[in-house]
Amino acid sequence: MTGTPPPLTDDAGTGLRADRVSRTAGGALVLDGVTLAPRPGTVTGLLGPNGSGKSTLLRVLAGVLTPDTGVVTLGGDPLGTVPRRALARRVAVVEQHADTQVDLTVADAVRLGRVPHRRAWSPGTAADEEAVRSALARTGLTDRAHRTCGTLSGGQRQRVQIARALAQEPRLLLLDEPTNHLDIQHQIDLLDLVGGLRLTCVVALHDLNLAAMHCDHLVVLRAGRVVAAGPPRDVLTARLVADVYGVRATVTHPDPDGRPHIRFLGTTSTHH
Repeated sequence: MTGTPPPLTDDAGTGLRADRVSRTAGGALVLDGVTLAPRPGTVTGLLGPNGSGKSTLLRVLAGVLTPDTGVVTLGGDPLGTVPRRALARRVAVVEQHADTQVDLTVADAVRLGRVPHRRAWSPGTAADEEAVRSALARTGLTDRAHRTCGTLSGGQRQRVQIARALAQEPRLLLLDEPTNHLDIQHQIDLLDLVGGLRLTCVVALHDLNLAAMHCDHLVVLRAGRVVAAGPPRDVLTARLVADVYGVRATVTHPDPDGRPHIRFLGTTSTHH
């Protein structure tokens, strides 16, 4: 099945939930009782300073890491009981760095997303090729399909990563700071693309104004704990920015939909 995905419902296989998840690394508590349940078809932004646990949480949600306590479920099933290939058909991950092999063509890199749908050593099917064509079209890469990835810009390589994820035909997309190393135009373009996918997306971001523009729901982490969660207009306050990031800011709501805009004024003297 390719093309425009059907409308999402709560039982469409997208029901990812982390319930009181904790994780330690090197004796330090990296995640501390995190609960997260992204709504189907929405973009949830993970915010927090470096070391707050964003990347670890994404890896736990993806099943790459196992929580020490708590449980992550997908469609009600504990993630550890979901076969790896079945998980890869439902959940796709876009890493922080565009690491596509530079000697692959764009089309071949995107075809890697079909691996979970194919038996070992079996040739690609017409459905596989249609999924690849659809993923290229949705990411604006059709005219670059036969170029090698090494000839692309950073923003284009990130689009290849997203296209490869879309070729998996997942219902859930996890993205770890996909806008890092991109200029502002490509950051906005990429997040516009993510928001238009009609998938359940969880994306870790550093830029608070980009998060306010593009996310439906925000979860803010500090030292591995959720300190705020809700729509951007409720979460992104001057007090939160000061408490979590140690930065003085003014927050206004110039847009008709109430999305906040943050103007940074300088660091606070009490934050270390």
